[in-house]
Amino acid sequence: MADVLTKEQRRKNMKNIHGKDTKIEITLRKALWSKGYRYRKNYKKLPGKPDIVLTRYKIAIFCDGEFFHGKDWEVLKPKLERGNNSEFWISKISRNRERDDEINKRLLFEGWTVIRFWGDDIKNIQMNV
Repeated sequence: MADVLTKEQRRKNMKNIHGKDTKIEITLRKALWSKGYRYRKNYKKLPGKPDIVLTRYKIAIFCDGEFFHGKDWEVLKPKLERGNNSEFWISKISRNRERDDEINKRLLFEGWTVIRFWGDDIKNIQMNV
């Protein structure tokens, strides 16, 4: 059974979630840097402000958290329906997923290669440095 958090615990958890320089972004950036790839971070000149941009190769990289970007949505959505504040979370995550798709299409149209990594996949990277 999932742990139930108090309002104060939930508020503290949510307050600590950041949009830039997350652990997964830093992990991927360090791996790229060690392999000799130079990049821009949170590149504002492109739609969606990709987390990492390899301008030389026209590659836009996003590091997506499983919850907020709806990984395994067909499994997550029913769980959210049974949880607290379900309408809010389903609406928020659905819109995030739509926005991700819109951004992907815009970048592809502009000639960029888009790569989206799930946080868990980045955590499991074994780079041969």
